[in-house]
Amino acid sequence: MSEGKPSLFQFPCEFPIKVFGRNQDGLDALVLAIVRKHAPDIAENAVSSRLSGGSKYTALTVTVNAQSQAQLDSIYLELSACPEIIMAL
Repeated sequence: MSEGKPSLFQFPCEFPIKVFGRNQDGLDALVLAIVRKHAPDIAENAVSSRLSGGSKYTALTVTVNAQSQAQLDSIYLELSACPEIIMAL
């Protein structure tokens, strides 16, 4: 996490967050709800999704207008702690 280290990004900036989970109803809504806690101004069309070849997994990309490294860290921590989410990049 950031902990006093300088960020490689210049804020504010558009930042894509990639999230992977099992293909299940409501995954996109769950991810959007988590991200909205930390970036409430996110647009409905800021989320795109793609199924894996066998349709077992879903890959979501959520683009946020990131204001700080701390904000991104908070989003990643909460996404990573969610049992429905396999990975957040």
